[in-house]
Amino acid sequence: MRPDVLVVGGGPAGLAAAIAASLKNFRVTVVDSRKPPINKPCGEGLLPQAVAALRQLGIDLDSGPGFPFEGFRFTDETSSVSARIPNGHALGLRRTALHQLLIDRAIETGVSLEWGARISRFDSHGACVNGRFIPCKWLIGADGQHSSVRQFAGLGSRRPDRSRFGFRRHYAVAPWTNFVEVHWGKRSQMVVTPTGAGEICVSLFVDDSRLRMDRAFDQFPAIAARLRGAQPLSSEAGAVASFSRARAVVRGSVALVGDSSCTVDSISGQGLSLAFQQAIELAEALAAGDLREYEVAHRRITGPAVRMTQLLLWMNSSVALRRRVLRLFAANPGLFAKLISVHTGDSASDALGASAIFNLGWRVLWA
Repeated sequence: MRPDVLVVGGGPAGLAAAIAASLKNFRVTVVDSRKPPINKPCGEGLLPQAVAALRQLGIDLDSGPGFPFEGFRFTDETSSVSARIPNGHALGLRRTALHQLLIDRAIETGVSLEWGARISRFDSHGACVNGRFIPCKWLIGADGQHSSVRQFAGLGSRRPDRSRFGFRRHYAVAPWTNFVEVHWGKRSQMVVTPTGAGEICVSLFVDDSRLRMDRAFDQFPAIAARLRGAQPLSSEAGAVASFSRARAVVRGSVALVGDSSCTVDSISGQGLSLAFQQAIELAEALAAGDLREYEVAHRRITGPAVRMTQLLLWMNSSVALRRRVLRLFAANPGLFAKLISVHTGDSASDALGASAIFNLGWRVLWA
């Protein structure tokens, strides 16, 4: 049966877009060259916006796998500050478990899934999959930061990617806190996310691709002490953590969602939240028959996350600068609480505008 919507990419963004479109009564097919489980290394935290969007898609995580967390703690060798998430439900959840939940829901809503597909060419009316042409009304690119659909549509990045490197490993140890901890080192961060009653996810984000987790623990002695003797539950996995945006997310009958449209550095923890919100807005635009509505919604959704990423990368750019920022937050915990409030979607979307970042920088310089 000819689909109305052909989604290229069966990761979380593509499956969410497929589910959202199917709930609007479109016939949807998802194609991906990979086969499940699709397991991208990431911090595995779902912010309240992501949990709420999944609920809209029919996936309720209240009684499922994962581990709820209540806030964030930023720590370096001299300062520590924490803040609770003011509203909503946040969860640490293994990426493979999330992917399976999305697959199950996609099947439940009638989405057709083609795994291990060979996708050889695109045009404005569909794509060639496993040697046969699949026509469609709408072509959705959800094929990641090196998107073939984005390249076909001529929607490449506005500027060169700013890339770092991320590594992840799970450990069999009970979470010692119900906060996500972000430990700051020399142009690096180690993030601890509780993902189950007896396990945690440890992620490392660095500028130097040669640095691996075992060596990096020298910069993070507090985490190393917590993990002494703990059994690893997974092998170390790595990926490139990029910060880039497509020139536009719509061209004709083609739309981009998830990392194919905008990638934010993994330290922000916003990737899945953005993808799920975009998926819902894209389905609304498809139902209205006007993808320009999605273009507007995409800018609104991604703006705060882009500014947060810019702030965190600014902190990463200099040890002295990062120390000043964290000292400022520790001395003014209300300021950090406001930042977390914006980060988790509780405040107005323009609360973390360019002027707010400028004012923070000015306060740091005079701290």
